[in-house]
Amino acid sequence: MFHRIVNTSKSHSFFLFGARGTGKSTYITSHYSGEETLFVDLLKPGEETTLLKNPNHLVERIRAQGPKLQRVIIDEVQKLPKLLDLVHQQIEASKREGHPLQFILTGSSARKLRRGAANLLAGRAFIYHLYPLTVRELGTHFNLTQVLQYGSLPEIYSHVQASDKRMYLEAYAQTYLKEEIWNEQIVRKLEPFAHFLEVAAQCNGKILNFSKMGRDIGVDTKTVQSYYQILEDTLVGFILPAYHRSVRKRQTTAPKFYFFDTGVKRALDGTLTVALLPQTYAFGDAFEHFLLLEIRRISSYQQNDYRFSYFRTHDDAEIDLVIERPGKSPLLIEVKSSELVDSEDIKPLEKIAKDFGRCECLCLSRDKVRRKVGNTLILPWQEGLSHIF
Repeated sequence: MFHRIVNTSKSHSFFLFGARGTGKSTYITSHYSGEETLFVDLLKPGEETTLLKNPNHLVERIRAQGPKLQRVIIDEVQKLPKLLDLVHQQIEASKREGHPLQFILTGSSARKLRRGAANLLAGRAFIYHLYPLTVRELGTHFNLTQVLQYGSLPEIYSHVQASDKRMYLEAYAQTYLKEEIWNEQIVRKLEPFAHFLEVAAQCNGKILNFSKMGRDIGVDTKTVQSYYQILEDTLVGFILPAYHRSVRKRQTTAPKFYFFDTGVKRALDGTLTVALLPQTYAFGDAFEHFLLLEIRRISSYQQNDYRFSYFRTHDDAEIDLVIERPGKSPLLIEVKSSELVDSEDIKPLEKIAKDFGRCECLCLSRDKVRRKVGNTLILPWQEGLSHIF
């Protein structure tokens, strides 16, 4: 079992959000178990049906546990959002009785909670996120090529053969379509959404053109935008906005989108059988994807309020990642998969930095040693992650 670096509360109620397969149930049961814990698994059809018909059944089970009960775990709570009203009541009631209960609520979709009129307990519960495994969590199991090709969902590491890893990821992509989208009736027609997923994976990390994508898959622009919202709500990806000092302009400039795992992205665009070789375009894209995911995961776990965006000029010069840090100057990051970055590689970064104002410039690469060219610090990517955080 991998040691996860998310640091959840031992006494205060909280939500733990994460895409399917990120290890939420494993984490919760390994850290919060015993006779003082009541576990409710809504993935069990019988459990879901019982509580759907009679939500108060949960309160009856809590009362039956008596004073020994310290916490209640509800796994995949988005399947029954109305239970949060009861959870809210029980949090307040247990406080009044002098025996406060901790509620731990996991979920793989914020969409159903919002649409089910859930209020996320109005601040009475902390919010954490769990992601595929980070480099630190993997430790000696980390292998860059393997992570670029197959991602870092925990289940991947129970498979030794490449063919088994591919089959798992292909099944994961189908499960997402079936369980998260179709069974939950999020979209009316599955076929155009399935086509959209393939196109979205092909456009991973690229500036989005919603109207062009709509023409490609046969739907209108608003439908494409709603599809991306579904991906964000079900936690399988995130929007990276364009940087601008004006919040209004930041919202109207075309964003990028990144899937939450490099392996899932390759499963969706059908490239799992294609080897990722250094010094190829595909390798470079996967390396950039991996590092952006790693940076966002660490930032989330550290809860440091960093804001992320990309920057592009009118003449198409681009910076992969801009990190706005409270109380510090912006950090401009260029990612290169090369083992020897030269001055030409960082010329766009140097040029943009001059017009950017006060900022710090980093280039993360597969270089073996740290160097400085102009105002840009070139770092081996592992050292770069330490430098950022």
